[in-house]
Amino acid sequence: MSDVDPDAFDGAESGLFAHLIELRARLIRALAGLVLVFLGLLPFANTLYGWFAQPLLDKLPKGGQLIAVEVASPFFAPLKLAFFAAVFAVMPWLLYQAWAFVAPGLYKREKKLALPLLASALVLFYSGCAFAFFVVLPAVFGFLAKVTPEGVAMMTDINAYLDFVLVIFLAFGTSFELPVALVILVLLGWVTPKQLSEWRGYAVVGIFIVAAVITPPDVISQLLLAIPMCLLYEAGIIAAKLVGRKSES
Repeated sequence: MSDVDPDAFDGAESGLFAHLIELRARLIRALAGLVLVFLGLLPFANTLYGWFAQPLLDKLPKGGQLIAVEVASPFFAPLKLAFFAAVFAVMPWLLYQAWAFVAPGLYKREKKLALPLLASALVLFYSGCAFAFFVVLPAVFGFLAKVTPEGVAMMTDINAYLDFVLVIFLAFGTSFELPVALVILVLLGWVTPKQLSEWRGYAVVGIFIVAAVITPPDVISQLLLAIPMCLLYEAGIIAAKLVGRKSES
């Protein structure tokens, strides 16, 4: 005779279906929120792109402007920006849906640690994007406008500009997550705050290499990424020490 308990099998199967139904509900809610915000932004797509292009337009010579190389670019570029703006705006809602699905399976201590880390990651990502838009992009475009050779008109395609800025946003937003990454590494037991302090010199070198790779080929943007990352590394060490002490207690 088989030792498998049919009731236990049925219970596991029903539990799996319950999780799948819950996952589907959370995905539908997340997508519904994204679609609603996207539809709300569509009428303002061109206005949104005009504001988005301001860091470059402010640095162009008098009469300078963005151009559309492809026929459909004037339509698709604002549409693409509206979609990414919607994702950016509803990110807290998307993360909440993910958290609501995962949280019931976590222990109380894990919930206490995960919530602050999730909130910090969100705030740091937004801070990195804001820093890129208000500080980095004006500095980069100002530098590029000054080094443009005489007789060359600096005109950028609207799609190329959008892709360039989105990459910068992703680079700075992700780089600003460094403190959260360090805290997670310490909580997992892979490193200690003391080791992070001892590796500070190697970390600084690595940060400058990363900044040189993911930023445009100019010293200004590299420094504007590397210096905040060095400061964030120090902040991560401090946060890791605090979290490590609480975890031990």
